[in-house]
Amino acid sequence: ITQEIDYLNKKYFEGIDVFVHLAAHSANQPYDNLTNCLKYNLIKPLNLLNSAFDAGVNKFIIIGSCFEYGLSGEKYENIPADAPLQPISSYPASKAAASTAFLQWAIEKNISMSLLRIFQIYGEGELSTRLYPSLLKAALKGENFPMTKGEQIRDFMSVEDLVAKLLREIDKINSTKEHFIKVQNIGTNSPKSIMEFSKNIWHKYNAKGKLLFGEIPYRKNEVMRFVPCLKPHFLHK
Repeated sequence: ITQEIDYLNKKYFEGIDVFVHLAAHSANQPYDNLTNCLKYNLIKPLNLLNSAFDAGVNKFIIIGSCFEYGLSGEKYENIPADAPLQPISSYPASKAAASTAFLQWAIEKNISMSLLRIFQIYGEGELSTRLYPSLLKAALKGENFPMTKGEQIRDFMSVEDLVAKLLREIDKINSTKEHFIKVQNIGTNSPKSIMEFSKNIWHKYNAKGKLLFGEIPYRKNEVMRFVPCLKPHFLHK
């Protein structure tokens, strides 16, 4: 508790040009309960934003999740950045609540904010139980890989490409003199099914095993399509 209180000291944020918030609690299945998700994804980060603001920071980048859109994902061919947020589980609900609160906070404080909702990221450092590292492990070991039918449509982006986009966004918000608040989806504009993505990984590594489509049922309330419209939505400019 002492460490958390000390970390809120504004001295840690003095001299900072852009505050980038990437932290997230319980971002992978199984999700924590809603109370804890709200505590760590909304309340505590809001305290950090206030500490940074008190130290003179007036440019913020907030990283959100495509799963905030929830059921809206299936209502759009390409989800616009101002689509209704209809999350269906605790972590996405807490991120949606945080997005709404942070944007209101930015309006209230009259500061610049880019709220970026990230779509399907894969690559080095990913939790071992997620799709890409699980696929890679099976491919390299020559094992069969049981999975769902793979009909879900996602916009897959490598973590390296994401980092490049975030660095460009930092430069943009830091160099822009005019005040703005925006929401923008971050993706590749090249959606593909999980089946297609998995086959690409399998072929890339010349895997000897088989992809066993349909061996695992879809998750409860699985949203079958998450594809972004990349056009930003400005709340204030």
